[in-house]
Amino acid sequence: MRNQEVTGLASWVTALMAVICLWTTTPAVAQSDIMIDDVPDHVTATLQARAKKLASLPQGPGPGLEFFVEDLNKWTPGQVVRVAFLSGTPELHKEIAEATKQITDACNIKLDFGFDANTGKYRSWSTSDSTYAAEIRVSFDQGGYFSLVGRDSNDPSIGGIGQPVGGSPNQRSLNLNGFDSPARPSSWKKTARHEFLHALAFHHEHQSPVGGCDAQFRWENDPGYQFTQDGNGKYIADPGTGKRPGIYTYLSGWPNFWSKQKVDHNLRQAQSGSGTTGPFDRKSIMLYEFPDLFYISANNPCSPIGNSENLSAGDIAGLKLLYPSDQPSIDNQVAARNRVLEAISKSSHFESKLKAHYMGK
Repeated sequence: MRNQEVTGLASWVTALMAVICLWTTTPAVAQSDIMIDDVPDHVTATLQARAKKLASLPQGPGPGLEFFVEDLNKWTPGQVVRVAFLSGTPELHKEIAEATKQITDACNIKLDFGFDANTGKYRSWSTSDSTYAAEIRVSFDQGGYFSLVGRDSNDPSIGGIGQPVGGSPNQRSLNLNGFDSPARPSSWKKTARHEFLHALAFHHEHQSPVGGCDAQFRWENDPGYQFTQDGNGKYIADPGTGKRPGIYTYLSGWPNFWSKQKVDHNLRQAQSGSGTTGPFDRKSIMLYEFPDLFYISANNPCSPIGNSENLSAGDIAGLKLLYPSDQPSIDNQVAARNRVLEAISKSSHFESKLKAHYMGK
């Protein structure tokens, strides 16, 4: 989802609080077998705790600070963001780097994969690192595909100590499961671009505050649905009547086992903020194609069009607004960020480690 264009302090910010976004994105998987991955609850818990602290920031005249905190998750326009790999071959690393060039060609940000012409290798990181080898730390060994959002990738308050995923130097911030195996999905370019857009602070399009997808999703079971599961424990249509499970029931079974709270956190539409967002983009690479039973109608206005592996025109427009090249736009973003940083520095709700992260110390 593209970030928000807001009048006043900033020209482009989002109204979404920072979240972890993790999904499988392999078209080869049948719609009825879709699996939506999520990080451990300890990661979500740290994000929710931080969101409450950010929401406590003092409000001023005009748009409130809560509508600008997403500036904290963006990288600075023109910044060089380092990427490192936990495993995989140089050939795989090269292909991933080349796939992301479509992103960096569209905006004022650079992804530096640390290629060494003398060795032919790319930057690596280790689970024993005590300092950051890179802002974005890629792995291939966790379940599903995921990325922390923007600068959460190097926020040590995200995730638990000793856990595999989080914002510390020795934790994974982006995962592309199975990319280092012969079974790499045919849609790998789309998946890589999707996850690296998350790493640059993009969110899912179906949660756009102007998308209207809440009204297009089938949250509840068909009236009279008899709970029916297959051999794996996946909820399926009642064979006697054809009545279908709703999203809450479907995702509570195999392979996701999600609570209602987790479904709401990952699927529900974000609340509208004080600004205006760009139009809902059915061609966005950030829009998922869910099983048919997720939608209230066929050819639904919240389902994707085209299913291209390339960025849409809307994705590119969002990147240009998020990471502009013209100095006035950059200055506006810096001013907005500085306002939020000043409020954080004076707040008693933030521990020193978190303040140091935001202040760049």
